[in-house]
Amino acid sequence: MAKEQIVVGLEIGTSKVAAVVGEIRPEQTIRILGVGLTPSRGVRKGEIVDVETASRCVRDALADAESASDVDIRAVFLGVSGAHIKACNSRGSVLIPEERGEVIPEDFEQVQESARQVAIPQDNVFLHTILQHYYVDGQDEVLNPVGMLGRKLEADFQIIHGARTRIGNSMRCVRDLGVEVTFPVFNGIASAQVVLNADQKNAGAVMIDMGGGTTDYVAYSNGAVKACGSLAIGGDHITNDISIGLRIPMARAEWLKVEEGSVITHGEAAAGRVVLKAEAGFAGCGVERAMLNTVIACRVRETFELVKRELEAAKVLRYLGGGLLLTGGCSLLEGIDELAEEVFGFPARLTHAHAVSGPASAFENPQLSAAIGLIKYAQAIQPVEKKRPIRKILGKFWPLR
Repeated sequence: MAKEQIVVGLEIGTSKVAAVVGEIRPEQTIRILGVGLTPSRGVRKGEIVDVETASRCVRDALADAESASDVDIRAVFLGVSGAHIKACNSRGSVLIPEERGEVIPEDFEQVQESARQVAIPQDNVFLHTILQHYYVDGQDEVLNPVGMLGRKLEADFQIIHGARTRIGNSMRCVRDLGVEVTFPVFNGIASAQVVLNADQKNAGAVMIDMGGGTTDYVAYSNGAVKACGSLAIGGDHITNDISIGLRIPMARAEWLKVEEGSVITHGEAAAGRVVLKAEAGFAGCGVERAMLNTVIACRVRETFELVKRELEAAKVLRYLGGGLLLTGGCSLLEGIDELAEEVFGFPARLTHAHAVSGPASAFENPQLSAAIGLIKYAQAIQPVEKKRPIRKILGKFWPLR
C-alpha cells in the first residue's frame, strides 16, 4: 500500500525565508503540514551575499517549520532566483536505427541530451530541460512518440540555466546546517506549478511572481513553457524609491508600502495624507498619498514593461488566451492587477497556490507560492526520479520534465 511522502520546499528570498512542509498523499493530493517564515538577511536581489547570515535565517525558518509540522527536516527542494537565471529554446534530434524502426523510451534520453548541446556560459549549469513538443519524421503535435514508426525523433525544449557559484552559495546555506538539497529549482517554475492550472497553460498564460528582490516570470502556450526568466527588481526597490523620493527612513518607507501603498494614482485611493509620527532619529512628517502611490506605480509599471519586453522578444504575447496571473508579495499592492492590464493589454488577476489543502493562511498567502510550488514540483517529477539517481550540482544539470 502506498504511503504518504513528506517534502519540504525552501525559498531563500530577499525579504523572507520560507520553509513549507507538505505531505504528498497516495491519491496524489498535497496537504500543507507546517510553515516556517522568517525575515531574510544576507540576501540581495535573490542572491546570497553573506552565507553565514543567510544560513542563520534558514535555520530559523526550518526550525519553525519543524515545530509547526512535527517533522524532522533532513532534505529540501530549494528554490533559486536572480538575474543570473537565463532560458533559451533548443531542439534535439536522434536517428532511429533502421532495423528497429520505431521510437522507444530510451530515444527520449538521447534527444534530451542532444538538446542540451546548446551553448551556455562556461560558468553556468543546467537547471531544467523542459519538454515543449515532439516531432516524428517532421510530424508535429505528437503527444507520445513511444511506439510510433519513424526514422527521426525530434523535440523542442526550454533550457533553463544559471551561475554555478550563485546556485552553489544557496545550496551551501542549507548544507552547512546538515540538511541535504534534493533539487535546486527555479522559483518561477515552482510558482507556476501551483498558480496555473492545465487549462490556463493550454490556453496560454503568463505568471509573474513579484518578490522582495526579484520578479520571476513564466509564459505557457499550448501547455508548454515558452519563455521564462528573472529580473533583479522587486519590492525592495519600491521601498528604496519611497525612501529616497519622500526623504524618509527605509523602515518607515517599508511600512508605508505595506500598510498604505497602492498603484492607484487618482480618485479616492490617492486622496489625503498619511501622517508618520516622530520617533528616535526621525522628526515625523506628512506624506501626500498621491505622491506615495505615484512613486510605487512608476516602479511597478517599469517592472511590467521590462517583463513585457522579454515576452515580446520571445514572441509569446499573441498566444495568451489564459491571461496574466500575478502572485508574490508585491501582488498584494492595491490596484496592481489593473496596472498590469494597462501595460500588457489583456486581462490580469491576482492568484495564490491552488490544488493543495491545509491551513488556508498558508496556501492563500501569495508570498508562499514558490515554496508551496516546490512541493508540487517534487510530486511532478516523482515517477521519473524513482527510476534514476538525482544529479548533484557538479553533474552539470538538473532535468525537469
